[in-house]
Amino acid sequence: MSKTALEIQLKTLPTSPGVYQYYDAEGNIIYVGKAKNLKKRVTSYFTKNHENGKTRVLVRKIVDVKHIVVETEKDALLLENNLIKKYKPRYNVLLKDDKSYPWICVKKERFPRVFSTRRVIKDGSEYFGPYTSMKTVKTLLDLIRGLYSLRNCNHQLSQKKVAEGKFKVCLEYHLGNCKGACEGLETEQSYHENVRAIREILKGNFKESLGQFKQQMKDLAEAMHFEEAQKIKEKIEVLENYQAKSTIINPKISNVDVFSIVSDESYGYINFLQISYGSIIRSHTLEIKKKLEETDKELLELAIIEIRARFNSNSKEIYVPFKVDVGDDVKISLPQLGDKKHILDLSIRNAKYYRMERFKQVKITDPDRHVKRIMAQMQKDLRLSEEPRHIECFDNSNIQGTNPVAACVVFKNGKPSKKEYRHFNIKTVIGPDDFASMEEVVYRRYKRLLEEEKPLPQLIIIDGGKGQLSSALKSLDALELRGKIAIIGIAKRLEELFYPNDPIPLYLDKKSETLKIIQQLRNEAHRFGIEHHRNKRSKQALNTEMETIPGIGEKTIVDLLKVFKSAKRIANAKLDELENVVGVSRAEKIYSYYHKNETD
Repeated sequence: MSKTALEIQLKTLPTSPGVYQYYDAEGNIIYVGKAKNLKKRVTSYFTKNHENGKTRVLVRKIVDVKHIVVETEKDALLLENNLIKKYKPRYNVLLKDDKSYPWICVKKERFPRVFSTRRVIKDGSEYFGPYTSMKTVKTLLDLIRGLYSLRNCNHQLSQKKVAEGKFKVCLEYHLGNCKGACEGLETEQSYHENVRAIREILKGNFKESLGQFKQQMKDLAEAMHFEEAQKIKEKIEVLENYQAKSTIINPKISNVDVFSIVSDESYGYINFLQISYGSIIRSHTLEIKKKLEETDKELLELAIIEIRARFNSNSKEIYVPFKVDVGDDVKISLPQLGDKKHILDLSIRNAKYYRMERFKQVKITDPDRHVKRIMAQMQKDLRLSEEPRHIECFDNSNIQGTNPVAACVVFKNGKPSKKEYRHFNIKTVIGPDDFASMEEVVYRRYKRLLEEEKPLPQLIIIDGGKGQLSSALKSLDALELRGKIAIIGIAKRLEELFYPNDPIPLYLDKKSETLKIIQQLRNEAHRFGIEHHRNKRSKQALNTEMETIPGIGEKTIVDLLKVFKSAKRIANAKLDELENVVGVSRAEKIYSYYHKNETD
């Protein structure tokens, strides 16, 4: 389709709700979207200046637009969801979840069995679920079997076969787990009363079963059947214990779906909780990959339609953190206080935990994605113009004013690059002057990188506050690097981040990954600097000690250090090893000095 034809098509689009599909030159669907007003939404793609690069690429590739008009916005949402899953367009978010979930089946039989299954068969049976955890299913089934006597055999217990005596009771009957419906020892009415109570438990309603058991216990106690009353009491305790664990809010809150979202640069994580009688009966988190920097609102709307369809939810009310458009047949609530806010906060916490777990998994299985996410997050948090793939951090070290040194540590892609670490002996500064020392080492470091034409970092971190940062900036100015490399200072006490020409520090979340990496850089620089300082002081002390040996001068010490590498090895060397380096006379003097206690 030519550009003119596309322009004409855009002008003739209806203003009704519907779904639009974008096609490329090869006739492939590259994007599917929904709209309240098709003309307004589709036209906006071609009239706006899009900041996002992927959106600009998408618009350039569009050669044809098709649309489907539907009755309501909800119809558009459902249709959009189905088309995305069917065609998997390149520029749509990904909805990948082919997992088959477990259900609890109440079989359509004369004496219904209750069991778990992953297959839903349309034979009139009732299915509760799906559940996202088999552990939940097992817990529920164990609870039900502990409370009610149900058969677990596969016999077809027709009235005729039971009357003809085709079946015999099994071990389950003798163990008290079944009342022998196969031999007509239990009536259909009694059995179905139990099944009806089980249905209510599966819906999250414990009130009716508790009431029945309490009445039974009372009747048995009044009839002096204390052993049977005790067994009913134990069932009540089991049921109340399970209810206490599963009820997390007011039991009056029922038939409600709760949705929340947390997101980062590339992914959205949507948590879903289904509430029945104050209990969470289902929890699931969906991960969605962004394609065009979709907003949290867009992702949440898409996820709500997808999850409710996937789990066959017909709840009439939805709790969400902000306003969403998912149709007029469901009530949207934005909880602010009380139990409703508590359950929404719980959903948000679940989404955050899921996100953290995914980060840990991706760090192992897909390190490139992990690095890309961390770098994008650091760029955003630190307000940088580019990702800080190469970071260098400086720290001064002088203890009691002696042997001033400085350290420079290097991180590549968020990890230490130890082979590129450098330490500096302060040359131009006399005494403990942190500001002047910082100015010297920053100048020396980047003057050398420029001379050797080596790559410069995207970010410099100075361990210190405004004073040290200002000193480092003087060196960047002298080298004409101001503005070419981002630079910040970190003050230790409150973890304040200082920027050039900005008197107000930046405070990052104490749990943020960006702050953790900065702290790791600062700690590495401090460790590396202290280690070098300690070695320098030790070497100086040892060298000074050797100079006190009568008849041993500087040249002899240098000759020995070239061979033995350290004063400690010289002290532990054998006499013949020393003789090979400095001759018999001086070797005996050195050996005698270090072993005089042995000769004494």
